[in-house]
Amino acid sequence: MLKPAFSTVACPNWTMREVARHAEEWGYEGVELRTFGDDSRSFACDPALTDPAKTRAAYGERGLEILSLATSLSFDAPFAGPPVIGRALFDQDRSIREGGRAIDLASALGCPIVRVFGFKIPPREARPSAIARISDRLRLVLDHAHRTGVRIALENGGDFASVDDVTELLNACDSPLLGVCYSNAAAILANQSPIAGARALSSRIIMARVRDSRANAPCRLGEGELDARAFVQSIAASGLSIPMVFEHDNAWHADAAPPEMVLPLGASTMYQWIASADRGPERTASTGGARAGSRA
Repeated sequence: MLKPAFSTVACPNWTMREVARHAEEWGYEGVELRTFGDDSRSFACDPALTDPAKTRAAYGERGLEILSLATSLSFDAPFAGPPVIGRALFDQDRSIREGGRAIDLASALGCPIVRVFGFKIPPREARPSAIARISDRLRLVLDHAHRTGVRIALENGGDFASVDDVTELLNACDSPLLGVCYSNAAAILANQSPIAGARALSSRIIMARVRDSRANAPCRLGEGELDARAFVQSIAASGLSIPMVFEHDNAWHADAAPPEMVLPLGASTMYQWIASADRGPERTASTGGARAGSRA
């Protein structure tokens, strides 16, 4: 059974307790907490700004799970100059350290997943070189995760938006702790069917992200152009028991409807779609209206 959740990119100004109260009120099983790290003040509900034990209690007392810790971490920073000199003069290991801190925070929150990205390959770099650099860094983060049981979810996006691209990184790392956070909007932006992509990735998907939009503005689930219903039903029909995170990215879109107008029906809509998945989801996906592929 999928676990409906929403991302706090929908409600950057809410406190942690407001997020928990609304999640319970609207019938979600849990939430995805967006974090920008220790020094950020971007979101009032950033878990890095609050004692993890208090955050964990705020959700636990309402019967909710913190299902994912979403970061903007990527591992694509190129070496500055020759590798030895570049490592000596520039901070090449920042993403590794930040990945370790995100894993430690997730562990303290009782959260099973940290979301990251691969992201971009510099124009003049050979693809095998970029894959080696990104996977080397990812493996070090995965080594840190091994001590905690937290898993890393690599979201499709940037130069790793297609099924083949994501699979290439998964295979390069070869770790059971690494899986995919599969976004329907990012797949559409890469001109791929999210439904076909979900089938191809299969059990390598450890969480899914669903967006909907109309005229390039985020909207309520089922009222947009991204065929969100077919995507949710295709994941549900696969039998995976994973978080299904509704991302209404109000934080990035000035024209997005406020969360109070969008989130209340999100959980019930997903439950209805999940319950009807065995009757056969539609097999097509629109290619219009997506605004994805960024490190949201």
